[in-house]
Amino acid sequence: MTSDFIVVANRLPVDRVQSGDQVEWKPSPGGLVTALKPVLQSREGAWVGWPGCIDEVNVSEMPSVKEAGVRMLPVNLDAGDHELFYEGFSNATLWPLYHDLIVSPNFNKAFWERYREVNQRFAEAVADEAAEGATVWVQDYQLHLVPGELRSKRPDLCIGFFLHIPFPAPELFRQLPWRREILRGTLGADVVGFHTADGAINFLDTLQALGEDVSYLHAEGEHTFVRGARLPQPGDIVGTVRVEDHDGTTREVKVGVFPISIDAAHVNTTAMSPEVMARTEKLRTQLGNPKLLLAGVDRMDYTKGITHRLETLEDLLDSGELQAQDVVMVQVATPSRERLEDYQRVREEVERIVSRINGNHGSLGRPVVHYTHAGLPFEDITALYSAADILLVTALKDGMNLVAKEYVACHSDGSGALVLSEFTGAATQLTQAYLCNPHDPESTAAAVLHAVNDDPNSRRQRMLNMWEQVRAHDVNRWAESFLRQLQKVDNS
Repeated sequence: MTSDFIVVANRLPVDRVQSGDQVEWKPSPGGLVTALKPVLQSREGAWVGWPGCIDEVNVSEMPSVKEAGVRMLPVNLDAGDHELFYEGFSNATLWPLYHDLIVSPNFNKAFWERYREVNQRFAEAVADEAAEGATVWVQDYQLHLVPGELRSKRPDLCIGFFLHIPFPAPELFRQLPWRREILRGTLGADVVGFHTADGAINFLDTLQALGEDVSYLHAEGEHTFVRGARLPQPGDIVGTVRVEDHDGTTREVKVGVFPISIDAAHVNTTAMSPEVMARTEKLRTQLGNPKLLLAGVDRMDYTKGITHRLETLEDLLDSGELQAQDVVMVQVATPSRERLEDYQRVREEVERIVSRINGNHGSLGRPVVHYTHAGLPFEDITALYSAADILLVTALKDGMNLVAKEYVACHSDGSGALVLSEFTGAATQLTQAYLCNPHDPESTAAAVLHAVNDDPNSRRQRMLNMWEQVRAHDVNRWAESFLRQLQKVDNS
């Protein structure tokens, strides 16, 4: 059996959960699954990815198409693969490099060699599954080499690649010892997509600096793209790269802007359901019905600026600009990459600041900050969004940040306020948020106070405008705009 449409991602859209001898497959949450599942179902496609466990998993063990809605093909990783490919090159080398060196990347040759081996394994699985002339959509930084590997094995395929995290400025990316291999692997695709114009242009600038044949396109299709002109809109192609393949043929790779979003209708419907509305009311009661409820919802990651927002809250309490008896903050920090030292360090610092705030400003039975280092069911997260007067998104660098969009979708009535880092992809779309520079404590504090003290009508209109943006530019529009560009490719 072969497939005409294949999604390739580091993870499959299901999680393997084992309890004793019982194995259960649960759907993975997240916008990527929501976006791509209907596309796969309509095209009877397949999803290739890692099943999330070290144990060997056969195709026969995966949920059936009837159960899962899509055909799933596992790529198995052993403990060494997980350590060197995933924790190593993907998350100790590329992740910090792509997030502006918030921590130092580890340029370890063993990491690179295993990354290359695992990417080859993914490409082989796809090449075996793909029908003649199939469309393959490769997702994210863990699989940069897959498009190039596929191109050499199956030149008949139409290949897309989408990067879900920022692409750094040329002077940063060029530090990578294997920079040309990563770029050439990515250029195996016919279309390369980014969330923002900055990411797309950084990619093109890097290629040009390394001698590739790059053309910059204006949004209207003219070869006169100029920084500072009208920003490219979702779905725009901002440049092309002329590449020569192994067989000597030349191709034109399109580079475009395709900001991902959420299933806005689903999030809004969930927030408006009687069950979640009841949880929302109960949550505010449990927290003492504060005058001001702040919230943060993140993975425990040094890129998310959790310590920065907590220190801002602490400064506002210390200065008396916010009164401890009026304020409660809930910080949800989902565990992430816990074996990596940089992630352990940020968790320790977050917990130290939480303890200091509660020690200095809380009272018995009434902490100022309620903190949990655990994942919560989506209905509970939605209830927290709905309950929060202000959501703080203070990422130091973020490809998009869908949490900001989920919060907006829970406040379609115009309630609430969003304090948003200008270094998120979301800030290019949610321009009426209270924007801040999280590297500048005074900027973040000013944004919080602006949100607190703004005219209610102005605050309401800001949220209504953002809801209209999120509603109109949902996850389906993202997928459709990218695939529309892929459909224009002819590799016959």
